[in-house]
Amino acid sequence: MAGHSKFKNIMHRKGRADSARSKLFSKLSREITVAAKSGLPDPNMNARLRLAVNNAKGESLPKDVIDRAIKKASGGEAESYEEIRYEGFGPGGVGVIVEVLTDNRNRAAANVRSTFSKHGGNLGETGSVAFMWDRVGQIVYPAAAGSEDSVMDAAIEAGAEDVESDEDEHTIYTAFENLSEVATALEAALGAAKSTATAWRPKARTPVAGDAAGVLLKLLEALDDEDDVQHVWSNEEIDSAELERLAG
Repeated sequence: MAGHSKFKNIMHRKGRADSARSKLFSKLSREITVAAKSGLPDPNMNARLRLAVNNAKGESLPKDVIDRAIKKASGGEAESYEEIRYEGFGPGGVGVIVEVLTDNRNRAAANVRSTFSKHGGNLGETGSVAFMWDRVGQIVYPAAAGSEDSVMDAAIEAGAEDVESDEDEHTIYTAFENLSEVATALEAALGAAKSTATAWRPKARTPVAGDAAGVLLKLLEALDDEDDVQHVWSNEEIDSAELERLAG
């Protein structure tokens, strides 16, 4: 579940949509299980579980899979997962934050470190990258939810802080502590969101081009492919023409 829409689009345009979707469903199920285990197994009484279920529905995860993931947690059958954040740098000095849910810390650390090394990156210490980012709420709507102006108006009315729109989707940012309140107001105005989550938003982006851009996307793709990895956030800025070249 990469944190950069252009990166996700590149992956899909390379013909990896089916494989990526299978992995996405697995990660969504894991998040539901962990959320259900962290509190009550009722989305109405567990805010984290409610977000996880809504996000799963937004990605068309079948209802029986959602119910099975919750039942697995409430029945005590679920593995014990640990939440870990890794930080590092990719080609061109691009900052990367990797969020992991794993039942084996040593395996996850080894795999993430190896992936960085194989693709021209370096895994750093905790805090080496995160200080350049803001922890925010992120609400994503498909482009069909409305025009850029109408979504912006709804976001302002709901108390959001910023909106970024492109041809595929609208990404609405909120203060971390206001995510639930803003999401509820937006749902009343625009309907159900595609996803609602806490996110990392870079304070500045790092331009990257040429060979470095290609290697960077391979790094992000490889990290996202790791079974233990839930989210990958990166702060690259790649020119549209360069993206088209890489997608081709």
